[in-house]
Amino acid sequence: RPLTDATNPKLNPSKNPSMEAESRKLLLLAPVLLCCFVAISDAQSQHIGVNYGEVADNLPPPDATARLLKSTAITKLRLYGVDAGLIRALAGTGVSLVLGVANGDIPAIAADPNAATGWLAANVLPFLPATTISVVAVGNEVLESGDAALAAALLPAMQNLRAAAGDGPAAGIKFSTVNTMAVLAQSDPPSAGAFRPEAAAQLQGILGFLSRTGAPFMVNPYPYFAYQSDPRPDTLAFCLFHPNAGRLDAGSKITYTNMFDAQVDAVKSALGRAGYGAVDIVVAETGWPTRGDPTEQGATVDNARAYVSNLVAHLRSGAGTPLMPGKPVDTYLFALYDEDLKPGPASERAFGLYHTDLTMAYDAGLTSSSPGSGGGSTATTPTTTPSKGSGWCVASAGATDAQLQTDLDYACSQVGVDCGAIQPGGACFQPNTVRAHAAYAMNQLYQAAGSHPWNCDFRQSATLTSTNPSYGSCVFTGGQ
Repeated sequence: RPLTDATNPKLNPSKNPSMEAESRKLLLLAPVLLCCFVAISDAQSQHIGVNYGEVADNLPPPDATARLLKSTAITKLRLYGVDAGLIRALAGTGVSLVLGVANGDIPAIAADPNAATGWLAANVLPFLPATTISVVAVGNEVLESGDAALAAALLPAMQNLRAAAGDGPAAGIKFSTVNTMAVLAQSDPPSAGAFRPEAAAQLQGILGFLSRTGAPFMVNPYPYFAYQSDPRPDTLAFCLFHPNAGRLDAGSKITYTNMFDAQVDAVKSALGRAGYGAVDIVVAETGWPTRGDPTEQGATVDNARAYVSNLVAHLRSGAGTPLMPGKPVDTYLFALYDEDLKPGPASERAFGLYHTDLTMAYDAGLTSSSPGSGGGSTATTPTTTPSKGSGWCVASAGATDAQLQTDLDYACSQVGVDCGAIQPGGACFQPNTVRAHAAYAMNQLYQAAGSHPWNCDFRQSATLTSTNPSYGSCVFTGGQ
């Protein structure tokens, strides 16, 4: 029966005094609830950061970068070194920084505690407390560099820097190092995740240090590179958070629906297998290029938008991963800008969320004003693309029942999607067809993921409509 049934005293406050009293309480609580909702909305972005690469000759000035960041929902920035101008520009903004110790500085810092004290005095202390510095990453991908001497110096350098921080202004800073996924000997399936035996000697000491000091294990999972090694359509869907059949981990009996969770959980398994399962994980880099060489499959603007925007929605959902439910990991997207001087294939110069003229490479849903898809739009200029709450997502005319069944199963398995209405007895169970049920589920996911146009793709088996598909007591959320 409709919830507005005036003849039902349970649903009509004027016929139910106790309900009328409760309604008054809810009205009095409305400002409090709104306040809490705003706080929760702000908290949804606390896990999202971005990398600031500087292998370029056309980067915007620091104050322009600071203004850009303040116009977004990005709350964390990772530098590969120390950029005094940018650090000062970010003072008082609330943006938390990860600073980097260059690989070339590690041997001296490892050999001499005074060198560690000097590094902090020159690169950290002058900016405190005006700028928030959360982590110092000692070296980048050192254990995978092939330099045994450098790898052996890594832990002593971290220890000397931590000792130099002491109980002074830098006492709250964590010291870690960044690794690639190559630090794992195995990552598939996730439950079999294990570190490479040849890195075990250094890793045991480093993990012990991270555990004692409460510092995170930092790693760079890239579903893009996983797709490069297995460029099948179902792998692309798995990497982009698109509807897919999922991949069963026979060890844990968990079915994974995206590559990001699978890679992060492989690291979680490796930490547990090494005896340090309680050490937190931070994703120091992940991203997708907007272009590449002809041999680099999948390097397109559409795929970059899909991966990053869906990852952002995943992080904001608070779902975490199957092995860390309800605990999203801090994740630094790669990268803020394109870097025109980076060597290697074309994709290396095309990971930027923004071009260096401050226009978007694509809209990942990170701007404070939440504009729509916007190659060429500035961070603060809304576009006319439908924004959150615009229209409904329904099955496209050409989609087959087989496609729609896959989409239906996928949508109903996602966080924030309630498919109860299409279960027997539900308001939307009739008509009992795959097409009708898929349309309801796809719209539920579209609305939950942010209502951006790319949230209604489903491998082109769905389409946006401005006509409300609701019927009878079956209500499709959305519209203006």
